[in-house]
Amino acid sequence: MTTFRPKYVTFDCHGTLINFNMAQAARDLYGITLSEAAMQQFIKDWTAYRIDECLGSWKPYADIVHNSLERTCKRNGVAFRPEDAVMVYERIPTWGPHPDVMAGLAKVAKEIPLVILSNAMNSQIMSNVDKLGAPFHAVYTAEQADAYKPRFQAFEYMFDMLGCGPEDIAHCSSSFRYDLMSAYGLGIKNKIWVNRGHEPANPYYGYTEITDISGLAGALGL
Repeated sequence: MTTFRPKYVTFDCHGTLINFNMAQAARDLYGITLSEAAMQQFIKDWTAYRIDECLGSWKPYADIVHNSLERTCKRNGVAFRPEDAVMVYERIPTWGPHPDVMAGLAKVAKEIPLVILSNAMNSQIMSNVDKLGAPFHAVYTAEQADAYKPRFQAFEYMFDMLGCGPEDIAHCSSSFRYDLMSAYGLGIKNKIWVNRGHEPANPYYGYTEITDISGLAGALGL
């Protein structure tokens, strides 16, 4: 990627830049009830159900949290309470960046405009973005796109708003299932995988791997 100068570097936000600590929320809610092995399975299932909830027509992210948590509880034999889903949803805007993010973004922002494409609500996302400490050219949400990633519609909305195509950007994410698989399908050749341990490597999708955002400038040849 060192020979490519993108017009924009686009990012997933929650998980890649923001420490999207759903696992800790699950532990806070059900840690007393579940064994460690059962908790690990609960967290894995909840991750999968959140993705599944994002695949249909757009609905408020509060519904994504509610429905996915309810389904996970049912699968794992745990009592579901709607107020637990509300608690999780209201935590999201309080979460801040991974420790490597602020300095890493600052280096890149001096050279290339930064853009966020997030599975978020308009009312919540800026609370997270403000904690990143970097200037963003644009912040786009699933609510604006009327679709969640990994649906192509979310990315296509971003392209339309930026007036560019997949050949013009480098897309950076810690998730294959939400971002990098779709980026591959859409023809985004310049992909950067931030290996935060969420998912295993999958070289088929063609990307530059970095361990955290401190390596982003180097991956872009800056």
